[in-house]
Amino acid sequence: MKQEQLDLLKALTEVNGVPGYETRVAKIVEQQLKGLCSIERDNLGNVLCRQGDAGPTVMLAGHMDEIGFIVKHVTDKGFVKFHNLGGWLDQVVLSQRVVIETSKGPVDGIIGAKPPHLTSAEERGKMVPLAKMFIDVGAKDRKQAQEGFGIQPGDPIVIPMPFTPLANKKLLMGKGWDDRIGVALMVDALKACATVKHPNVLVGAGTVQEEVGLRGAQTAVQTVAPDVALVLETAIAGDVPDVDEDGNPGLGTGAAIYVFEGSAIPNTRLRDLALSTCRKHKIKHQVAFLAAGGTDAGRIHVHARGVPCLVLGVPTRHIHTPAGIIHADDYDATLKLLIELIKALDAKTVAGLTKP
Repeated sequence: MKQEQLDLLKALTEVNGVPGYETRVAKIVEQQLKGLCSIERDNLGNVLCRQGDAGPTVMLAGHMDEIGFIVKHVTDKGFVKFHNLGGWLDQVVLSQRVVIETSKGPVDGIIGAKPPHLTSAEERGKMVPLAKMFIDVGAKDRKQAQEGFGIQPGDPIVIPMPFTPLANKKLLMGKGWDDRIGVALMVDALKACATVKHPNVLVGAGTVQEEVGLRGAQTAVQTVAPDVALVLETAIAGDVPDVDEDGNPGLGTGAAIYVFEGSAIPNTRLRDLALSTCRKHKIKHQVAFLAAGGTDAGRIHVHARGVPCLVLGVPTRHIHTPAGIIHADDYDATLKLLIELIKALDAKTVAGLTKP
């Protein structure tokens, strides 16, 4: 992996952008692709980057949002009650440091609950639900929290995490890989294709609000009207304790090609093209099977008369927690597969994806 790619991953994983608040991520995308694409945003906030002027339209979609929280209200004593944006397991949230982004700037805090010394034996054996948690920002009362610190209902909240290469330097830890890794793939593919001949029009779509219902994909696909779409995602890594490895690729296994996910069954000819492309170019790969949940493909593939769609992913440990881990080689393999697929998707091939 090149240093400029590491720099891009660091920038994308460290920037904050929960659903509905993706503007900073969009600005990074625009800065990275300035001069290489024509760039626009739709009314929901999706950033659309168009490259090329002839051939079938190929959409490359990666969602810019990460899971997080939003301020619900502030109590009389200055504690912040909050609501989740996206799917969290409650047990990974308690005691985490958070940052509340207010009109007056960031405010640090910690997620708390009733102390264990004051809980009953029955309570200690149960998971603390999110609704029972609060954020302590050190305010003496509601007035100080709201007027002094600037905390208001609707303010976004994130769990911060620095980009950290681990002792094995190819393993990279950071927050929001779901789906900043897909955004990075989209950006790097468009950079590469600016100097590589390809037979199509590419539209990179940094979509919004995926984690709360695939909302950005719905408006983005209406604007782009693609002939084919490649959705760029993470893939749940199965190489950790107590996880069934069947259908879940591990770190270092290469690109993950989804054969099924909860919101979309892939176009089988496009799936087979990806698999044959891996064999032809000796790209390390695995298949992924996601029984629950979904991706932007869920909205994209049912647009108009239907869009041939395939999800590609980078295997990632600890999805939907404060920090995840990816393998640099898997990112490289997925990017190589993506570029080769783009080169293969000429008018004849795209037309053949939907022939009876």
